Amino acid sequence: MTVSWDPAAYLAFDDHRSRPFQDLLSRIGATAPRRVVDLGCGPGHLTGLLTARWPAAEVEALDSSPEMVAATRDRGLPARLADVRDWRPGPSDDVVVTNAVLQWVPGHRALLAEWVGLLPAGGWFAVQVPGNLGSPSHTLIRELLASPSWRGLVEPRAELGVHTPAEYADTLGEAGARTDVWETTYLHRLDGPDPVLAWVTGTALRPVRAALDDDEWDRFRAELAPRLRAAYPARADGTTWLPFRRIFAVAHLA
Repeated sequence: MTVSWDPAAYLAFDDHRSRPFQDLLSRIGATAPRRVVDLGCGPGHLTGLLTARWPAAEVEALDSSPEMVAATRDRGLPARLADVRDWRPGPSDDVVVTNAVLQWVPGHRALLAEWVGLLPAGGWFAVQVPGNLGSPSHTLIRELLASPSWRGLVEPRAELGVHTPAEYADTLGEAGARTDVWETTYLHRLDGPDPVLAWVTGTALRPVRAALDDDEWDRFRAELAPRLRAAYPARADGTTWLPFRRIFAVAHLA
């Protein structure tokens, strides 16, 4: 099943989605990299931070979604269509950043070890993945898909997931890198009606949207909405708190 991505839906929470990238970037100590790679660039809204941080570097952005590549190019940034599983670092790729991508790639620990092992001396590899797959925002989707009304309508996907911070630290360390690994739970303050539904519509629900026709999609969202409202109730001022755990890892080949 091919999953299309909607840059506008993804960018609906740009401020919230941008902060982890900025936090990740702050831990990269490279001063004058030759090339910087944005591996899974999305709509390119964060790639510009790389060009601003290292203006003398050649910056390459790539993504597996034609819609995201087009959105990045619309920003005047070079981008190309590529599957991260087929990508390998080159001899001048001194900084590689992959943000909120590898949770979609089964077996990505092996890829991380291979990538880091191919970095040039002094290279940096920085990764961030969401660690909230066990939170209600995701478990309620899986429960609804497993219900009699929806079972079998969405093609099963390979098991998606992330590992513990210690497992990422071991993987990167065994590949010969110095590691900086941590996790953070952000508490996002969301506005508007059904904001958690709007949030997952731009990310976790993309495979569901790809599998359903318009009427099914509207019905699925209508069934999911009250479940999410119960799990994430609105506060007295109309806003909603969304706790969101993320895992970060920075590897440096000294």
